[in-house]
Amino acid sequence: MASNGTKVKKQLSWVFDLNKCIGCQTCSVACKVLWNEGEAGTEYMWWMTVNTLPGQGTPKDWEKMGGGYNGGKLQKGHIPTNEEFGGGWDYNYDEVLHGGKGRSVHLQKIAGSKTWGPNWDEDEGGGEWPNPYYFYVPRMCNHCTDAACLEACPNDALYKDEDFGLVLRNEDLCQGAHECAAACPYKKIYFNESRGVSQQCIGCFPRIEKGVAPACVRQCPGRAAWVGFMEEGTIVNKMVNEWKIAVPLHPEYETKPNVFYVPPLAPAPLNADLSANENADRIPPEYLESLFGPAVHGALANLKAELAKKRRGEGSEAMDALILYEWKDCLGEFTKDPATIKW
Repeated sequence: MASNGTKVKKQLSWVFDLNKCIGCQTCSVACKVLWNEGEAGTEYMWWMTVNTLPGQGTPKDWEKMGGGYNGGKLQKGHIPTNEEFGGGWDYNYDEVLHGGKGRSVHLQKIAGSKTWGPNWDEDEGGGEWPNPYYFYVPRMCNHCTDAACLEACPNDALYKDEDFGLVLRNEDLCQGAHECAAACPYKKIYFNESRGVSQQCIGCFPRIEKGVAPACVRQCPGRAAWVGFMEEGTIVNKMVNEWKIAVPLHPEYETKPNVFYVPPLAPAPLNADLSANENADRIPPEYLESLFGPAVHGALANLKAELAKKRRGEGSEAMDALILYEWKDCLGEFTKDPATIKW
């Protein structure tokens, strides 16, 4: 049962392999272009963002903003400001291109431009030479089973879709109370000031309904994303529940997210003489646990075991799935070409 009492027939879920994500932002751009490019009030919205970790993320320092549940009790946290979401710098394009001043003026930031934005700390990461490390984490609405945003909404504008398990919004009922944004611990809800409503990732449900995969998965050039129902036989279910190589982000928030991650491996750290220390970890295990909970250690162990099997020439269904020899295998049952659909 979902948090609003809706009996979900099937739960749509995502898996992202953090060992294959290259931080190219194709998923972010595909989502933006498809759903909210050019619409008033959505200029700052990125329903899908790929953040560098360690890092402050988007919105800035979102992990410190609260929300979710604590012992089953709803926790309302900070509502991110536009400044914390940030955006791109503003430049004096008109002056340079149309001001008639020739080469006497040059392109520069306009005073009052944003001081933060998505991926402004990209590739900074953590660690010290000779052992720096970082990895990319695609972040979207988690379409949680126990969605805190849904319980927090005073106008019943949010609901759990029974066919796909997506958290969707009836914008006719939304009054812009911001309670959903306060309750969401992942801070993936935005406010459209032009329309006076909150908005978030919709899981590409108009595409899903027609058998087309979400844009973030279909457009991923690195074959690092999977989508499918969390049911017996699907690849996403095998990754999470059978092979146990994928885990959710911040399970301590108690919302039961339906977006999962194959945790990152990294080269062995180097000693002072630059020789490899094969008995140590470059990415601190305690840092990964702070992100993915204690289950991440088992996921990493299982991942390493499957990798070792593959290197020995033995069969590994898990590694074959991660390698993704056939691109369409990542699309689950949503394999239809959007170009062939009448929208």
